Amino acid sequence: MRHVPAAHAPAPHEQAARDLDLAVALVVDAPPAAASLARLVAEPVDEGGGDPHGALVFGALLHLTRAEEAAGWWWRHAAEGGNRTAAFLLYLLHSARGEFRDAERWRARGRRTPKPGAGGGPGAGPPSLSAAVRHRLLAQCHARRTPSLPAALESLVNRLPQVPAVDPEYGAPAGVPHPDASLRCLLEANSGCTHDS
Repeated sequence: MRHVPAAHAPAPHEQAARDLDLAVALVVDAPPAAASLARLVAEPVDEGGGDPHGALVFGALLHLTRAEEAAGWWWRHAAEGGNRTAAFLLYLLHSARGEFRDAERWRARGRRTPKPGAGGGPGAGPPSLSAAVRHRLLAQCHARRTPSLPAALESLVNRLPQVPAVDPEYGAPAGVPHPDASLRCLLEANSGCTHDS
């Protein structure tokens, strides 16, 4: 009998990249995403606020535009604010890069972060993206393709204001996008809108 080789199992960093894409798609698909982004827009990090779950969701949107460094910065902010999911996404991000020591550090931190208590999480609300966009992201993951936002939404995210230089008080490196009122299109779950500059 002829031996048929098993399907090629992905390398650990390849599997981590796939898992990261799926996790990001699930983050933006979650019901509290829109409300969390709205809180992040209303109380920016540089004003002493910044909803950790909003930072998680905003980082997920940046990941979908392939802005990995910026996504990682927002996930670090979220993880330092007590968001376990952000710590897990950082674990996957570092694993996908083959940075396994850093990955394990974030995995351990996530495990040490207390789980949110009953009623302590962000309020439920409509998802931040339209059903068609959310379905597209999950379908891309299922087909093992890199998920991406539709061009109009990606353009909107790419036009957000950025930190012009390293800000020691804010801690953000130059080029990290900030959420602002132009995200209203995403918050209103309208995938075809554009923002007037």
